[in-house]
Amino acid sequence: MKHLAAYLLLGLGGNTSPSASDIKDVLSSVGIEADSERLDKLLSELEGKDINELIASGSEKLASVPSGGSGAAAAGGAAAGGAAPAEEAAAAPAEEEKEESDDDMGFGLFD
Repeated sequence: MKHLAAYLLLGLGGNTSPSASDIKDVLSSVGIEADSERLDKLLSELEGKDINELIASGSEKLASVPSGGSGAAAAGGAAAGGAAPAEEAAAAPAEEEKEESDDDMGFGLFD
């Protein structure tokens, strides 16, 4: 990740095709030693590609990944005939949780 971050920083600085030496210089300027094997792999993967196009295509792929919470599970349960448990949950009165008081501890947050 540090190698990619240095690559992106160099790209923002105007260097559209950073070399291994450029990336090592950036990393060493903040006291980080570059891993030559990983750096070579990164550069071989990015060779001849536009980083902005890669980011855009990655964002499109990431947008298609389902990242919903319980909404998808609830919808799936209702579609599978799980409407009865949902009705029971709606019919049960919601119990209010009692908030803890600072008085029980003998001091408050701003004492």
